[in-house]
Amino acid sequence: MTLRTGLLILPTYEPARLAALAEVAEAAGYDDFWIADERFFREVYACLTLCALRTRRMRLGPCVTDPYSRHPALTAMAIATLDEIAGGRAILGLGAGVSGFRELGIDASRSAAAIREGVELIRRLLAGDTVTAKGREISFTDGRLDFKPARAEVPIYVASQRAAGCRVAGRVADGAIMQGALAEPLVRFLKDTVHGAAREAGRDPARVALVARLNVCVHDDRRAARDVMRPSIVRSLSAQRPDFFTFATAGLTLPAALRDRVLALPYTHDPAPLRAVAPDVPDAFVDACTLTGPPDVIAPELIRLARSGIAQVMIYPLAVDGRIETTIQRFQTEVMPRVRAELRE
Repeated sequence: MTLRTGLLILPTYEPARLAALAEVAEAAGYDDFWIADERFFREVYACLTLCALRTRRMRLGPCVTDPYSRHPALTAMAIATLDEIAGGRAILGLGAGVSGFRELGIDASRSAAAIREGVELIRRLLAGDTVTAKGREISFTDGRLDFKPARAEVPIYVASQRAAGCRVAGRVADGAIMQGALAEPLVRFLKDTVHGAAREAGRDPARVALVARLNVCVHDDRRAARDVMRPSIVRSLSAQRPDFFTFATAGLTLPAALRDRVLALPYTHDPAPLRAVAPDVPDAFVDACTLTGPPDVIAPELIRLARSGIAQVMIYPLAVDGRIETTIQRFQTEVMPRVRAELRE
């Protein structure tokens, strides 16, 4: 039994640092390197190109791009170009997205349909087809890529924390990504929903890799690590209003005071308003969907995930000292050796 590891980075950093982080990740042993496609951060494909030129082994791709702010035909063009540059190492993460929609005036209320139609269009364009498609959300008329993609089968992962998106992943994708899939009810929801949809579509569920996308802080003082993590929990709660699906599925109910403060927040990456609410986040919310603490606390959770059917853990690193390289390195050098040794037994 094996457990792949991926590293997710937000393009808040200048491109040179992103490329340096990619080098660090490859040297440390990560299998995949993902950069978020967030509005209005640095442009994801430009940054991925720099990272591809500085690495040789890891797969690289956006996690996630969406079918609204970037038409799937343009995504097909971009990922095929990245695949050429990277020598066949591109991977694609596609999801509903959330950032920038208000500013761009986007209505993403039918995101599951848009994702499914987007995956289907991208696959046909990567195969070299000339396509006319009129879907519920995505339309494309008599178009094709003006070059032959190096690979028709670029792996496509669908990211979702909702049942509709997970079902799309099971029906059409190579993998399903779920943020916060750590607590047992969340892992069970991901597996049952994705694999059930795969069976309904006549697919082998084993063909759809399950990916747990987890915020991680490796630090010997678990209290300090949890405190670093709390603002990210506030952001997740803000993004999931009003039903707080991930946390409800994990069996958690928001305290009334925390619920009121979260409902008053805008969706934001600005740390200041998130930090203001963070002290109200209980430990149980941190522990349900993130990994915090020393290696001997984190490793057993990863072993459990692998034995539950998770194929990859994609980590978003946080650090008590502010240097995410600390978590990036310790996760591979101190956590994963324990995991791999246990899974080999």
